[in-house]
Amino acid sequence: MVVVKRALLSCHDKAGLDVFAKALASLGVELVASGGTAEFLTKQGLRIKTVEEFAGITEQLDGRVKTLHPKIYAGILARRDDPAHVKAVGAQGLIDLVVVNLYPFEHTVRQPGVSLQEAIEQIDIGGVALLRAGAKNFAHVAAVCQPGQYAEVAQALRQGHGALPDTLSRELAVVAFHVTSTYDTVISGYLGGAGDGSASPEVATVTVRKRQGLRYGENPHQRGAWYVPASGPVWGIGTLSQLQGKELSYNNLLDLDAALRCLVDFDEPTCTIIKHHSPCGLASAATIGKAFALAYECDRESAFGGIVGFNRPMDQATAAQLTETFLEVVMAPSVDPGAVALFGRKPNLRAVTLEWPTRVSPGLAWRHLWGSWLLQDPDRVTVAQESLNVVTKRAPTEHERADLVFAWNVAKHVQSNAIVLVRERATVGIGQGQPSRVGSVRLALEKAGGRSRGAVAASDGFFPFPDSIELLAKAGVRAVIQPGGSIRDAEVVETADRADLAMVLTGIRHFRH
Repeated sequence: MVVVKRALLSCHDKAGLDVFAKALASLGVELVASGGTAEFLTKQGLRIKTVEEFAGITEQLDGRVKTLHPKIYAGILARRDDPAHVKAVGAQGLIDLVVVNLYPFEHTVRQPGVSLQEAIEQIDIGGVALLRAGAKNFAHVAAVCQPGQYAEVAQALRQGHGALPDTLSRELAVVAFHVTSTYDTVISGYLGGAGDGSASPEVATVTVRKRQGLRYGENPHQRGAWYVPASGPVWGIGTLSQLQGKELSYNNLLDLDAALRCLVDFDEPTCTIIKHHSPCGLASAATIGKAFALAYECDRESAFGGIVGFNRPMDQATAAQLTETFLEVVMAPSVDPGAVALFGRKPNLRAVTLEWPTRVSPGLAWRHLWGSWLLQDPDRVTVAQESLNVVTKRAPTEHERADLVFAWNVAKHVQSNAIVLVRERATVGIGQGQPSRVGSVRLALEKAGGRSRGAVAASDGFFPFPDSIELLAKAGVRAVIQPGGSIRDAEVVETADRADLAMVLTGIRHFRH
């Protein structure tokens, strides 16, 4: 149990501090405060002992040195169950409660045009040290580092007649260490240039907090939970809000992430249907209702039980279409009231919204291995029609060019080896995840059936042999987009020419594993 007789307060953020300090004073707690905190609380009518009075020091170096003094840290770190410690410090030197929040480094560096020197001046030293000292000695001292903790601590002190339970002081210590570790992570990332387009950092750290627990992971025998960044703005899937339906699962979140990554690459009203973390249908059209209908026709069988995502608000008419089949989750930037009412008739259908992101994903992309991690830049590359390199005798028509670019942008999000067949900005067949590229070609053509005639095809990697081109041409595909780079490129192009097939190269591949 932590008996609180003296508190040290040093807070940049003064929100709620006056109410908390008055609650402490009403319990007979002596208040010691530094600099601006002491001035603020004095104006609130509170009796304050300054750090200078308590420790017999004065601020130095324009306030850079305020609380860094042995008397202060001895008062915090002294073990109350060690008579030698208590004697060395003296009863009037003990500090039982540390109330500190840190300089706003992260907020500062997010502002446009901030200089390095401005950022450096917002690196807190004394505050971090105070929190770590109080958290280390949590058996005898409580460390409060967030305004949101004030009410709970004040209530616990009132109930305990000036004492805090051991469980609470330990919980406060855990939060304090999370805050200081995250603070240092943000600083090291900023100074090291992590994620700013420079070389991969020598040391990379990420700190997350649990958003919610999950019933289980990928399978019922695996534990699972959902985490978001502990610092900085939450973005992407982390902004998701659930309107209705069963609890989201681990696999739902994976598929929602895949849907969002697809949708941000398309400007027109677009729908994607995701199954097992990869598209089984994607289309753009004049309305999201038409886009859904086209995406659904790509592979009706696989769409059953899928995740459907849209890059436009959900309207009632489209919602009516969606409720005609079994779907796991529907995602859109927003859902109008009429659509919400229709979804309510299917209580198990999960409906979610989120803050729509820009194309640019912040930071580095992390991939967990067994005992290690891979880091890379996010795949942000797209192609424009004017950049396509025509290598066949027949050039694609303007219409084919538009579909080729569309197909290429879809292939970026399909599991490699990826083959995507497209007509009129809608997928008609998708082959993916096969060990051989020609296997994916066969799968895409099987899914498309007669719809392959007049379609275009995209391949996320080069064709190692001409056999894939022969199959595509036989099925009526009219144009192909691929990276190129095979030692048999000449044979592949020659095969396309014999079939009067147009082919363009991008010089870029889009493997997704």
